[in-house]
Amino acid sequence: MLQAHESALTTAARGMAPLAAAHATAAEERRRLHPEVAEALTDAGFPHHFAPGLPGRSPGTFAELVEAVAVLGEECASAAWVASVTASAGRMTAHLPPEGRAAVWEKGPGTVVVAGLMPAGTAERVPGGWRVRGEWAYVSGVDFADWTLVAARTREADHPTVRVLAVPRADHAVVDAWSVVGMRGTGSHTVVLEDVVVPDERSVPLASVLRGDAEGASAPCHRAPLKAGNGLTLAAPLLGAARGALRRWRELTAAKLASPGGAISGGPDPGPYEQALARAEGELDAVGLLLGRAAGVVDRGAVSGLETARNARDCALAAERLAGVVDGLLRTAGTRGQAEAEPLQRHWRDVNCGAGHSGLQWAPAASAYARLAGGPRG
Repeated sequence: MLQAHESALTTAARGMAPLAAAHATAAEERRRLHPEVAEALTDAGFPHHFAPGLPGRSPGTFAELVEAVAVLGEECASAAWVASVTASAGRMTAHLPPEGRAAVWEKGPGTVVVAGLMPAGTAERVPGGWRVRGEWAYVSGVDFADWTLVAARTREADHPTVRVLAVPRADHAVVDAWSVVGMRGTGSHTVVLEDVVVPDERSVPLASVLRGDAEGASAPCHRAPLKAGNGLTLAAPLLGAARGALRRWRELTAAKLASPGGAISGGPDPGPYEQALARAEGELDAVGLLLGRAAGVVDRGAVSGLETARNARDCALAAERLAGVVDGLLRTAGTRGQAEAEPLQRHWRDVNCGAGHSGLQWAPAASAYARLAGGPRG
């Protein structure tokens, strides 16, 4: 994705990338980011990138976020994932009533918000607010969060509906339940609420978040439907990890790429490696352009239903292609690339794990796009 000038967020991401790389192995072992990396993410500006109403700053853009997250993802996909999803959760707080936004961001840009938007809990109406109960799995970065947004099922005007509620860290428990093959360092543990009362000002219908109709908001990022930008925050870490995989693959296969080949020299034929390199670089360039277009649509504002569906389609397609790229790189890197301590296989696991996220699945995204685009055409 091309930008005229590197953003401050991308510059900050480059600055902290060596720290994330240094702690990547430990993050996998601990199944959460190192505290220094989590602090660096906050200092870099990821959690408050889209924050509403912070004094002296305007909300950032999706183009800036995607490029910065991808830069970080080249070194540690888990750090990039947490950076991206905390930015996304911070954006959603714009949909809360003004009093709720002020409460969440009271301590300023050092605030970290995470989210569990699967409606896994229930909310019961009580005077002045909602009594919330439930368990929300896969809440990335929760160990370092100040606030968590949760989605809960309820009834309003005798109709079933879902509300999003902002809950401070002191009001919920965290259950260590994250043990998967990739993205191990994201600390995507389970949040548990037991009879917590959330006041009205810290609650909003999920439908408002999905539509992107934040009250009083003017920034394009706060007026965009959730599905127009959500895929970008999930695909950007994978783009970075795939770029990191290619860089490491080139190091592992450098001698084979440089081999003169042929029967006389006895060296390996460089042809297959040249083709693998060209294909991988081309695929990554194509994905970068695809995500860049999607980011541009959201940053422009006034996103149509068809554009929202196309963005979701393109992000799902990007995830599919990125998984294909790292699959090919791992297969052609040789046995060394599959060693337990080898960064290439870590990138491969991270990309495939991230591509399995429900927000990046091809079938529903393709169907939603095709229905709006008019289905089969002659």
